[in-house]
Amino acid sequence: MGNNLPNLQFFLADFNQFHGPIPSSLCNASMIQMIQLLHNSLTGTIPSCLGIHLASLSALTIAENHIQATQDADWGFLSSLSNCSNLQLLDLGNNMLEGEIPSSVGTFSTNLEFLSMGSNSITGKIPGAIANLTNLQTLILEGNHLEGTIPTSLGKMKGLNSLILGTNELSGSIPLTFGNLTQLSLLHLGDNMLSGSIPSSLIGCPLQELDLSNNSLVGPIPRDLFLINTLSIYVNIQNNLLTGGLPIELGNLKNIGELDFSGNLISGEIPISLGDCQSLQYLNVSRNKLQGTIPSSIMQMKALLMLDLSYNNLSGNIPVFLGGMKGLAGLNLSFNNLEGEVPTDGIFSNAASASASVMGNDGLCNGIPQLKLPHCSNLTTKKPTQKLAIIFSICGAVVFIALVFALSTFYSKSRKMKANMQTSSIDEQYLRVSYAELVTATNGFASENLLGAGRFGSVYKGTMRINDQQVVIAVKVLNLTQRGASQSFVAECETLKCVRHRNLMKILTVCSSIDFQSCDFKALVYEYLPNGNLDGWVHHHPMEDGENRTLHLRLRLQIAIDVASSLEYLHHHKPIPIIHCDLKPSNVLLDGEMVAHVGDFGLARFLHQDSEKSTGWASMRGTIGYAAPEYGLGNEVSIHGDVYSYGILLLEMFTGKRPTDSEFGESFGLHKYVQMSLPDRAAEVIDQYLLAEIEDGEESTTNSGSTMDLRIACITSALHVGISCSQETPTNRIEIGEALKELQIIRGRFDKGLRAEIEPIN
Repeated sequence: MGNNLPNLQFFLADFNQFHGPIPSSLCNASMIQMIQLLHNSLTGTIPSCLGIHLASLSALTIAENHIQATQDADWGFLSSLSNCSNLQLLDLGNNMLEGEIPSSVGTFSTNLEFLSMGSNSITGKIPGAIANLTNLQTLILEGNHLEGTIPTSLGKMKGLNSLILGTNELSGSIPLTFGNLTQLSLLHLGDNMLSGSIPSSLIGCPLQELDLSNNSLVGPIPRDLFLINTLSIYVNIQNNLLTGGLPIELGNLKNIGELDFSGNLISGEIPISLGDCQSLQYLNVSRNKLQGTIPSSIMQMKALLMLDLSYNNLSGNIPVFLGGMKGLAGLNLSFNNLEGEVPTDGIFSNAASASASVMGNDGLCNGIPQLKLPHCSNLTTKKPTQKLAIIFSICGAVVFIALVFALSTFYSKSRKMKANMQTSSIDEQYLRVSYAELVTATNGFASENLLGAGRFGSVYKGTMRINDQQVVIAVKVLNLTQRGASQSFVAECETLKCVRHRNLMKILTVCSSIDFQSCDFKALVYEYLPNGNLDGWVHHHPMEDGENRTLHLRLRLQIAIDVASSLEYLHHHKPIPIIHCDLKPSNVLLDGEMVAHVGDFGLARFLHQDSEKSTGWASMRGTIGYAAPEYGLGNEVSIHGDVYSYGILLLEMFTGKRPTDSEFGESFGLHKYVQMSLPDRAAEVIDQYLLAEIEDGEESTTNSGSTMDLRIACITSALHVGISCSQETPTNRIEIGEALKELQIIRGRFDKGLRAEIEPIN
């Protein structure tokens, strides 16, 4: 390859094609126009000679690797890249770059349009010389340790469309010069240490997304902010120190999708003009000082899905119209001063769904029986025992409060509003657990208790006392240094709090706290399933007791049916279908009765859920080999993608081969391997353990020729279902419900045939 490099025009290598250092031979590839080394395992530093001879280079992507820069000399490549007069894109995001960004970054070609150094460990200040890149459209420096003030000179970058500086340690005020950025549609400054007020000059920017959350901004929200008629995706200013009221101009945001003002000091009444926000889906104004009644104009908001008004000083009755809003999927009115009768229709009709919460309002009465509220006729003559009952119910809600606070904090690093509102309705059934208790339960997260590790965290076995019983648990500890881990935690909480199915993992509680080193700590606690995951059984991994156990055919069919049942439930979930996005054997757990439970909802999405494309979590759509091919083209997630993953899982279960086995290569996958072997050579691709049919350590006594034919026929039918599910084109795949029916028929046919073989013997 070294001799051909000088004549190459494109050098593309994605997803672990390369390991070790960047080939130095690239420095001499004078004809090369594009270098893309995305998501490999590259180490070392970027060669300082890289740009010296690359006059034609227009795009350099070395993102999502392990590239380092630990001293000033390691940043020398920036100076050499200034020779690339055609350079338009430079992406160094998600590496291990340290130290300060040299001012030589300002000597790049003015043709540069995209610059990303996000998700590294860069320190120091943002060099003002970046403003020399006058044609830059996207600047991403989020997820570093940058400090100091934001250079006012960035206001000179008139072509800037996206400015992403969130999750750093930036201080000072938001520059007034940002008002000069007349192309700026996306501004992310959340999770910093910014102070001062929100500048009214932002009215000069055609913003679509604005994230100023988790800072120390003060003063009122400027009215001009709500006169930016381009705001259509979200405004997130949660967890600041903002005061004053919500301006009446709020109603001008007719096209906004999400608003989050939670965790501030906002007072006054909710403006009636809010009803003019016809496209608003998610509204969170919790944890403020709002007063007055819930305005009737909210009934005009036909798109509203989630509404969180909790922890304010709202008074009056709960409007009846809230129960009639058909699209409303989550409502939190907790801890206000509301009074009177609680509606019983619509979202208020089923307390078990955890869709609506009204706790902490002493003046409420009636409602559905599960709320255990006093009768309205007795409200004015409550006895001490009744008051005591209310106190107990509020105490029982402590868990609810803890979970809401925990989940609202770190959702702010992604699409925060949606999680804040939905997690606020988690049922009070979940126990409260501390970091110290989990340390004790897992013996200090000891290695001998480690059950497994994934992309976002590790799972430990533990024991703890729950309701006076010693219970074995599984604790998933999030690795918060991993990009996307916080969003994964929220996604899992969002999903598991609203689903109930025998074939889904059961969550016991969550923990959002700090560890003994004062670092953030997030964990999910599940019931422990003793038989491990499906991957270990299909591929014959040793169990905890050292045994190598396999699954016989009847049990594999049943597990396949269990998994299909769980997917059918998720895909028809009301009010919003859920897409798992990461179905694979290692995410299917088996309990003591060998019943399958689908788990790991860290990438799960609600159907049509928008995702912030700048986050690592949002770009993840499954695991290589199981993710649908259309996801590789950037298509939105869909239930068809889950069906594809299920089809691959089915093929793996009955062939014993992984979709990533080296024998397949890139162009010849598991799907084609099985399809070309059916029906004539089915026995060649079937897992040989199924043909030998060894059960409980002994060969089955029913291994007659006809029984063997029955097995091959049933397995072949199951493989056909897998092929139908894993078609390349989404619309050609069968629905999961149809796959479930087919497998149930196959299981019935196998049982009937097996009985016919055994009965004559009896």
